[in-house]
Amino acid sequence: MKPKLFIPGPTHVDQEVLDAMAQYPVGHRTDDYRELQSKVVSGIKECLYTNQSVLVSTSSATGLMEAGVRNLSNRRVANFVCGAFSKKQAAITKICGLDQDVFEVEWGQAITADYVDSVLSKGDYDLVTLVFNETSTGVMNPLQEIGEVVKRYPDVLLMVDAVSGMMGAPIKVDEWGIDMALASVQKAWALPPGFALTSLSDRALERSRLIPESQKGFYFDFVRMHKAGEKSETMVTPSIPHLYGLSKQLDRIKVEGLENRFARHREMAERVRQWGKGRFGIFAQAGYESDTLTCFANESGIDLIALASEMRSRNYLISGGYGDLKGKTFRLAHMGDLHMDDMDDVLGILDEVVESL
Repeated sequence: MKPKLFIPGPTHVDQEVLDAMAQYPVGHRTDDYRELQSKVVSGIKECLYTNQSVLVSTSSATGLMEAGVRNLSNRRVANFVCGAFSKKQAAITKICGLDQDVFEVEWGQAITADYVDSVLSKGDYDLVTLVFNETSTGVMNPLQEIGEVVKRYPDVLLMVDAVSGMMGAPIKVDEWGIDMALASVQKAWALPPGFALTSLSDRALERSRLIPESQKGFYFDFVRMHKAGEKSETMVTPSIPHLYGLSKQLDRIKVEGLENRFARHREMAERVRQWGKGRFGIFAQAGYESDTLTCFANESGIDLIALASEMRSRNYLISGGYGDLKGKTFRLAHMGDLHMDDMDDVLGILDEVVESL
């Protein structure tokens, strides 16, 4: 029996979505395919509150993290770091050979709008990278407030890693001034891994046109990707099963309603935090806790390896600490197609296991 997934990804996938992914493939240069991609892209735009471009990518989100800095900076990047995954974005920027400055806060703390403003007011940057929801710490950064700050700097683009936040919390791309919001589908989208997507503003596309092809490469050149997307195609053969799955998931999201979906995630998050505050403590800074996963501080000092092992023996998979927090925290996801009954179930089992340790 496969374990129920309460890890930050891959997340639980409903059978209806898995069945959709098993459909017989169509040719990716046919009208049937173009209709499929057009439907998916239109649905994603609605979910991200954007009228600008959406690109789909047969890759992990990490591919789009690299693509973003390669396509969107020709001067200097300000990488904001508050955990392991924002730290990875800074490392990618460095490996790509781009000029950068890294601004890191203590893990568990949020990147505030005032902090971003103080950095941009003193530097000559053309790109900000930010993680919306830092998976390693359970911090959800104030994206709307940060977007308002970046708008004051006309030459600066805002690139957001929204991997573990997208579809678990609202991301109003156009209103908030987000130039690139990228994600993979194995988190709150609740599909199997292997596919990614991003919004792309008109400003971002114009920036990409100014960047030499030698810097962008071929596979992740936004200009090429956008040109193909205008024909409801991709540059290269895509994962058609993922597009079938996204099509089905978008139908399901429409039935539930975006606001209801986000409210469900908030309610699950509040339930989990209330359960864990007295037992372990919450690692994230108060007021910036994630709506899609909770990172527990383990103030009670229980054996986290034994906890995860015992939960696994009962067919529940939870996550330990990540990166610098390995062995110090543990995490419980409440995202995607999980519901309150699922949270009541796993928290009840956690109560039993904690009492037995």
